[in-house]
Amino acid sequence: MFIFLACKQNQAEEKSTRDFPQIVENDTLRVLTLNTSTSFFIYRDQPMGYHYEMISDFCLQHNLVPEIIIAHNASALLQMLLNGEGDVVAYNIPVTNALRDSIIYCGLEQISHQVLVQRAGQRDTILTDVTKLIGKTVTVIDNSKYHDRIVNLNNELGGGIIIETISRDTVVVEDLIRMVSNGVIRYTIADDYLARANQTYFRNLNVDLALSFDQRSSWIVQKNTPILADSLNSWFERANNRPIFQRITKRYFEEAKGYSIPGRGTFPTLLAPGTISIYDHYFKKFGKEFDIDWRLLAAISFQESRFDPEGHSWAGATGLMGLMPATAASFGVSADNLTNPETNIRIGAKYLKYLLNIFSSVENPTERLKLSLAAYNGGIGHIMDARALAQKYGANRDVWNDNVEKYVLLKRLERYYEDPVTQFGFLRGDETVNYVRNVMSFWEMYQGMISD
Repeated sequence: MFIFLACKQNQAEEKSTRDFPQIVENDTLRVLTLNTSTSFFIYRDQPMGYHYEMISDFCLQHNLVPEIIIAHNASALLQMLLNGEGDVVAYNIPVTNALRDSIIYCGLEQISHQVLVQRAGQRDTILTDVTKLIGKTVTVIDNSKYHDRIVNLNNELGGGIIIETISRDTVVVEDLIRMVSNGVIRYTIADDYLARANQTYFRNLNVDLALSFDQRSSWIVQKNTPILADSLNSWFERANNRPIFQRITKRYFEEAKGYSIPGRGTFPTLLAPGTISIYDHYFKKFGKEFDIDWRLLAAISFQESRFDPEGHSWAGATGLMGLMPATAASFGVSADNLTNPETNIRIGAKYLKYLLNIFSSVENPTERLKLSLAAYNGGIGHIMDARALAQKYGANRDVWNDNVEKYVLLKRLERYYEDPVTQFGFLRGDETVNYVRNVMSFWEMYQGMISD
């Protein structure tokens, strides 16, 4: 399915009202959404996100192409819809009576509430009642709905909660959730769907304690497009009973972000003296063909799959080298062949060589490799964005550590992913930074264990 991505574009190209018959006639559904970890983002150069996948399923059912239009914030989503700049808002819009005169709530519905995010390690005490927050420090973003909620809760309890605030210019809610997981702060607050999505990355979190009443949210369309609303409602009623609905929901809110491999180790070891894995002959064969150290290919495979040819990540990366089906297809290999070890390693080596050639202008071979590994994990577009940001803000676009790496991490903040020099939006960059560090470390270990 072809995707047209219109980022940072508020002007309307087509402001006339289009109900469903006109949309079907034009073969395109203009989808307004936000660039977030649960709605829409690009990872490994592939469009992803819970709301994106859901609206894509609706489009697939009606032979439509989704045209993704990114707004700056939730308020802009509503205004752009009313201006006729999009056909549907695929995002959590709270259901209120105030908006019913101008929009129709329809399509995907969710019920959510705010929860306490707390660490759930062996030595941690889990709070199961809001009164236990008295005397505890809760960290939230200043002037946010979470700050409003904890202030109100503190008043309801008669005081005693220690409220710590952080500026939204330096952190997002997911940063605070990560800080809870790492033990930097003790508690924060998030919407339950966002907390559950992050729990799939940080398995030592508890998000069971509700701090607010349930709030309904839904997609929306303009008031004068009732046929589109009916079509979205019919789709949602059917989707609830289809396996794809459960599959998408599980992917973003339940499945651990990584490979599910029994007994996976943290550090590489040798299978036997001089042997890394049973696939060494393929690493050596294709390392020689593409002029890449075979131990580096083995390090990537260890990081991606722990040498499991059937490995499958939450994002769809498959096989020994963790290849996305779309990446394999660009090299003429179907997704069905990605579990074949020889094919998977060949395409993985070929793709890494392709990335090394993309960054051929970087003179230092180590820096060229780090940038290529970052692109292998996070996608070429995000690394190009980070290099552009590095150049704009006085860092070295050809150096990874403390330069491009820094802006990969900063692409989680709106100020940076909406900078005019970027094109690919939000990135959860800590995964990419850890990926480069791990692969380089594993490669160094293998070099120490086995001579070339």
